[in-house]
Amino acid sequence: MLEERMFKVTSPHSSVPLKVVPGHFATSHAHVNYYIDITTLKTRQSEAAEVAHELAARYMSNTLVDTIVCLDGTQVIGGFLAEAFSRAGLLSINAHQTIYVVAPETDSAGQFFFRDNLLLALREKHVLLLTAMVTTGISLTQAAECVAYYGGRTVGAAAIFSDIDTVGEVSVQHLFSSKDVPNYQAFTHNDCPYCKAGQKLEALVNSFGYSAL
Repeated sequence: MLEERMFKVTSPHSSVPLKVVPGHFATSHAHVNYYIDITTLKTRQSEAAEVAHELAARYMSNTLVDTIVCLDGTQVIGGFLAEAFSRAGLLSINAHQTIYVVAPETDSAGQFFFRDNLLLALREKHVLLLTAMVTTGISLTQAAECVAYYGGRTVGAAAIFSDIDTVGEVSVQHLFSSKDVPNYQAFTHNDCPYCKAGQKLEALVNSFGYSAL
């Protein structure tokens, strides 16, 4: 069981600990040497609120946010984040002077899309992308392209963990990075040294959890 090898890491940028498991795992876009478990950070009320509070502090100055687009099942954090923004008087230009919290759907090809009834939350809005983890940045790039398609403008991205600081022209604010996880590494499927050494994958992982192989 992966839980038997799990341990917590801390970051000077966050009071919330991160649970990690070393091994050989596959995400949808890469192979990684750690499974990062953020289940409770997304679903436990007290932890989600603390994550939102710490992420909100990074956007309190001169940032317009009308809409938070939640990826990776981060809607609980998104709700607390919107509340933190509103409580701090964060600027918004939409007519209702409030912040929308929405999540996209994905089609059979894995592309993000929104239903017509949600377009009012995107068209001509300043959008913050909220995600659990960023490894390669591919999903964030797709999300930003989706927002642009519907007439919105991505003003930033926030994540619990990110291995990169920018995706295109979008800055990624995060609580944890690869510097906080000992020797964290991500590889393309073709360049994974564990595969080349004959070490089998242990599980398929993403921000929702893992499926053992």
